[in-house]
Amino acid sequence: MAERQQHFKSHRTDMTLFEILLLLSAAFGAGVLNTIAGGGTFLTFPALVFVGIPPVVANATSTVAVLPGYLGGALGFRKEVMEFDRKQLIRLIVIGLLGGAVGSVLLLISSDRAFSALVPFLLLIATFVFLFGAQIRAWAARRSQSVTPFGAFGMFAVSTYGGYFNGGLGIILLALFSLWGMTNIYQMNGLKTAMSFILSAISVAIFAGAGIIEWKAGLMMMVASTAGGYAGAPISKALPMPVVRGIVATVGFAMSGVFFWRVFVGG
Repeated sequence: MAERQQHFKSHRTDMTLFEILLLLSAAFGAGVLNTIAGGGTFLTFPALVFVGIPPVVANATSTVAVLPGYLGGALGFRKEVMEFDRKQLIRLIVIGLLGGAVGSVLLLISSDRAFSALVPFLLLIATFVFLFGAQIRAWAARRSQSVTPFGAFGMFAVSTYGGYFNGGLGIILLALFSLWGMTNIYQMNGLKTAMSFILSAISVAIFAGAGIIEWKAGLMMMVASTAGGYAGAPISKALPMPVVRGIVATVGFAMSGVFFWRVFVGG
């Protein structure tokens, strides 16, 4: 870990005005997208890598950037969240914390080379999950009778993924809830945002303790993403959902292609 911190510091220089504006724009756009439909990680993570931040550190910093949006969403759905049985909710929170912690530790022990090789596949999977989220949730709902409601294994697996790589987390959580037999979309969204915040918060704490967050970039992106979250509400009313989904899918596939090129062709 000390070697990674030294590697990170040796490659960082003061950011140019262009790089700062790029990160702020990506974070603002991520806040907008997360409010409207999700997919903000498709903007924040590639932008951080583009300005020269190593992939593992970029992933950790991206988690910091989108954290306030999860908190805002959780507070907005607090009434729906509190409708759940308290013991069941506490149980899910504990599982989410454990899974998020495991995923975060897995990221810490991953080399930049290994993580970089996985990134294009993770981005591609997250893009397909986002694009076909409704179909995935419908498929999950049809099979809900054969799945144990509020099962620990499913929550742990999804939380581990979220701790390792945040992309597409919300849609995957909604699909899991459909498998559990949940049908109230407001309760599902409330639980989704609450669990996203909880497992992301433990991830940020672990990443911060390990010293792999680029705080200058992370904090200013956090402010920009929060502003984008507020702006997302009126924008969502102005843009047709198919247009928004098309934009997110285009960005996701484009970023997947760029990272495939970087890893397997560009070297």
